Amino acid sequence: MAAAPSGAEAWIEPITNVSDFIWGGTWNGVEILPFPPMTIILLGIGLWIMVGLRFYPLIKLGSAFKGLFASRKGSGDGEISPFAALSTALSGQVGTGNLAGVATAIALGGPGAIFWMWITALFGMALAFAEGSLAIRYREKTSDGVYRGGPMTYIMMGLGPKWTWLAIVFCIGTLFSALVTGNSIQANAVADGLNELFGIEEAIGGAIVAILVFIVIIGGIKSIGSVAEKVIPFMAGAYVIMAAIALILNFGDLPETFGLIFHGAFNPQAASGGFVGAALILAIRAGVARGLFSNEAGQGSTAIAHAVAQTNDPEQQGRMAMLGTFIDTIIICTMTALVILTVRGDFTAGGEAVLHAWQSDRVGFEMTSGAFAAAFPVMLAGIPIGTLVASVALILFVFTTLLTWSYYGERAITFIYDRIPGSTRRGEKMLHIGWRVLWCVVIWLAAAQPSELVWRLGDISNAAMALPNLLALALLSGVVFAIAKGKKDAGKTFTADTPEEPEEY
Repeated sequence: MAAAPSGAEAWIEPITNVSDFIWGGTWNGVEILPFPPMTIILLGIGLWIMVGLRFYPLIKLGSAFKGLFASRKGSGDGEISPFAALSTALSGQVGTGNLAGVATAIALGGPGAIFWMWITALFGMALAFAEGSLAIRYREKTSDGVYRGGPMTYIMMGLGPKWTWLAIVFCIGTLFSALVTGNSIQANAVADGLNELFGIEEAIGGAIVAILVFIVIIGGIKSIGSVAEKVIPFMAGAYVIMAAIALILNFGDLPETFGLIFHGAFNPQAASGGFVGAALILAIRAGVARGLFSNEAGQGSTAIAHAVAQTNDPEQQGRMAMLGTFIDTIIICTMTALVILTVRGDFTAGGEAVLHAWQSDRVGFEMTSGAFAAAFPVMLAGIPIGTLVASVALILFVFTTLLTWSYYGERAITFIYDRIPGSTRRGEKMLHIGWRVLWCVVIWLAAAQPSELVWRLGDISNAAMALPNLLALALLSGVVFAIAKGKKDAGKTFTADTPEEPEEY
């Protein structure tokens, strides 16, 4: 008789059930709801805003790319340039989800999950535009002139004091998500990458990363933005080029890959679960959940980064925000998925030879790394070049994600502190130092935790953060639609003098 699981492993089953219910409507593999609740909410509000914007994100995508490099210099109030704000948001978006998350989506929902990841991204562009534009339309300024904002701020200033409870709920969800998806999952992945590349023990790898992260985040958002602006464009470009080369070398197999994606997206015949259409539900659930994990559209996190952009034009930063979702999922995630599904190699599943990494026993980042190793098998210091490229990309992407999410959590805990009578700017700064130390301790602790546990917790924490933000986006959608038409000061602004920070809310 097998021993009962203990410690962290004992939590995997109950947490998996909660995650499956939120994203798939099932419990212990049995259908409880006839639809995946979180998926319906996310895509439903995304569709509402996309239609209300008259498909603005798709129509204006070209002009958004055209204005990308013009945004390197700020021309308004704020802390960092619009381009640096986009890079900071992207550094939070582009991480484990783009390499390990895509592989996990395919493992859970088959190739069809990638189609639903695309759909999530397209609706996500509308949600991202709403978040980015509202972040500039409603933001606060501290007594010493620092600009900041995010969903908690556009809830307070856009909806009024009676909605303070919703802003607090969002902040609690943000702290949960920051410590799980922004920290634990990333720390877990980077420790695995360092172990695979250099043989460093996970706890030691976690300690090294924690020290490096602390060196950057101690300087605040300007330091984070400076690093992100330099690392993300280079690393994302290099990764996409390597993936493109892998696909060119396997160009003849691409039609079959797209066939698998579209067939799997709508075909319920392969269902092995306990109800009709189980495979279809799995594909949708995996694609939407991992799509949200990757691009964060609707979650509200990127709005915190865009709020500090040096611009007074909400529409401009809304375009930057939607561009981030497109780059993250439609470009980077797609390249990862196509490499996994297309490249052939020597893989096994249950002791039997298979052609592709996605058909093998490999899971998570190991699947992505294996596909790149098969594409670029030449050895360098005993490691396939493909594995080296994927591992270095993961480490850099995850490092910058850890930087950005530390700031998101910092903003959430600061907002809650500012609701306490007698809170001061000095108190905020002391709280920031404490949070940054805690952040780095969690990196070290999370590095050696079971990966399945932190991934499932991530699905739950993402939903906890997204739900209050999606409600706010729905309530403020009229303001978003007016901003898209060029009305910079659309909507009411609720402010009042307060002895706490910020001095006017």
